[in-house]
Amino acid sequence: MSQLIACKSQHGILLAADSKAFDVDAYGTIMEYNVSRLLQLTDNSVLLSGGAAAGAAMARAFKGFVSGESLDDVDAIYEAALPFLASEYTEFMRKSCEVQPLDPMHHVHFILAGRSRSDQRNPYKMYFLWTKKKLPQLAGEEISDAFAVPRIIRLEYQLSRLAADGGDLDSLQKLIREGFQSRMDNDDEVGGPVVFSAITADGLSISRN
Repeated sequence: MSQLIACKSQHGILLAADSKAFDVDAYGTIMEYNVSRLLQLTDNSVLLSGGAAAGAAMARAFKGFVSGESLDDVDAIYEAALPFLASEYTEFMRKSCEVQPLDPMHHVHFILAGRSRSDQRNPYKMYFLWTKKKLPQLAGEEISDAFAVPRIIRLEYQLSRLAADGGDLDSLQKLIREGFQSRMDNDDEVGGPVVFSAITADGLSISRN
């Protein structure tokens, strides 16, 4: 299980991810541990990984690829993310199914967010990437304003309305923190530390709670 939240407005992008993860070993034993689900890719982009804990390892591998290819613009990073992460997921599934049957716990998803250097009219970009059964095993689409995985419809609506009304980032961040705390209070499969990130014209910041 995991919880990811993303929101953008005219002022920037706000992101949040929990750290609790679960896995099942070859003997069927459930293991609980923490993973880093929010990863800085460049000085203006972040990748969140959700679902199976292996998604965090895929994200780290993609960060190495982004660095090696000197990718910087978030749109170019998104175009590279689809085939790269699809390949990583295919290899993960091949190895996983050697020791245990296919299970929804194997599914992963990602949110890529960043500030475009080329699109000055719409600089803040967010993309959702998710696994599917048919090839290619990864699909993606742009996120318009607010999105949570798993979905938190009430929170997404509140964030969307506040962003559309020109609400500042502090007000949006307050809603995100409250929404995250509510999820942790009601679901023991979501847990901290919660990691937050903000992407604005002034740069990128990451904090932990």
